[in-house]
Amino acid sequence: TLLIEIEKMKIFKYFILALIVILIDQASKLLVYNNMYLHEEIYVLGDWFRIHYLLNPGMAFGIRWDNEFGKLALTVFRIAAMFGIGYYLWKLAKNNYNTTFLWCMGLILGGAVGNVIDSTFYGVFLDNAAENSPTPWFHGQVIDMLYFPIFDFVWPQWVPFVGGRYFEFFSPVFNIADSSIFIGVLIILIMQKKIFKEKNNPVVVNSAQASSDSTATEN
Repeated sequence: TLLIEIEKMKIFKYFILALIVILIDQASKLLVYNNMYLHEEIYVLGDWFRIHYLLNPGMAFGIRWDNEFGKLALTVFRIAAMFGIGYYLWKLAKNNYNTTFLWCMGLILGGAVGNVIDSTFYGVFLDNAAENSPTPWFHGQVIDMLYFPIFDFVWPQWVPFVGGRYFEFFSPVFNIADSSIFIGVLIILIMQKKIFKEKNNPVVVNSAQASSDSTATEN
């Protein structure tokens, strides 16, 4: 029984991380909703980190999908992805897959669920569905607030195509859920050689074993 409980905890710890991300994400969104008006901006660290209250009917980092069917399809896709990621994480955790990858999947799952909650329920409970939505269900807008306009400038007139235009880095406004997904994916990309080498190890071992057996047979 003790071994079973230990095994369960080895699996559940990744889901606990996802739950923590969800709670922080939702708490931050509700704090902004209850204490700021739309488009209000609070300067946190000089000019380059601000809390800016936005509603995003589309995807992460302020990307929009200006199509009514597209919004519903996006919400359905998010829900399907949420369950898919959860199942995938559960299966890999049971098989004692690479822990770095599992922690990253926990971050990604938490972020996915955080934004699914907005898309599915906020249109009803926060009354923030996009205008002309056929139903508030599944048409909620995601609350974004993290804004990092680190620097800006105007392109010189002599620069082709963009001369004279204003440029700001980093302009998207996003939330904790977006950040969690981004961090999880980034770590996987940076550490992919270390994470996925486990898939190749059995092949190397089997090849070495086969070579050893062949040598023993010849002798």
